[in-house]
Amino acid sequence: MASLVILCLALAASPAWASWSYDNGPINGTVDSWTINGGYIVGDTFNAGGTVNGFSFGVWELPGDVMTSVDWSITSSFNGGTVYGQGTASGANLTDTFLSTNPYGYSVDRIDVTGLSVSNPGGLLWLNLQNATLLNGDPVWWDENSGVGCGGLGCPSQAMENIVGTIPSEAFTISGGSPSTTPEPSSIMLFGSGVLGLAGVLRRKLTR
Repeated sequence: MASLVILCLALAASPAWASWSYDNGPINGTVDSWTINGGYIVGDTFNAGGTVNGFSFGVWELPGDVMTSVDWSITSSFNGGTVYGQGTASGANLTDTFLSTNPYGYSVDRIDVTGLSVSNPGGLLWLNLQNATLLNGDPVWWDENSGVGCGGLGCPSQAMENIVGTIPSEAFTISGGSPSTTPEPSSIMLFGSGVLGLAGVLRRKLTR
């Protein structure tokens, strides 16, 4: 009985892991797009709920080409300020999925970046992309959607390009998770059961 009480208390004390996501709207592929290689840098804001585990974004590519890597950073201001995480996504951490061919003859693809663990204070942050490389060495453009259809907190985002300045927002999503300090209802019930069980054990010992 004592072992059961200890287990209940331990489970109640364990942090609950909560997932979150930010969605700046679907990949459009027809409005416009912004270069993320050849010296150009594009950044977009998002509202973080905790640790960033990965992100996805839409791009325009020349037919038949495939992205092989992209430099990314998550910062407190456009391509600067406090840097919470940065790196180069490639190999198993980057997937290029063809979606369609747009009316201008470009391939519209979704890029998925996974395997991240970027701790941050939450709130408004910037995702910055640059130095993307493609199999054939071609330019690549981040899809603009102006935040149409976005469903996350604080969207549409603010967006910047290092040459032009302020631009319309782009198509991307962010996903992550963080430990919750608020006990889940099941944890509260376990804790209550543990307390009652402990009280029963003590009562029996005192009345013997």
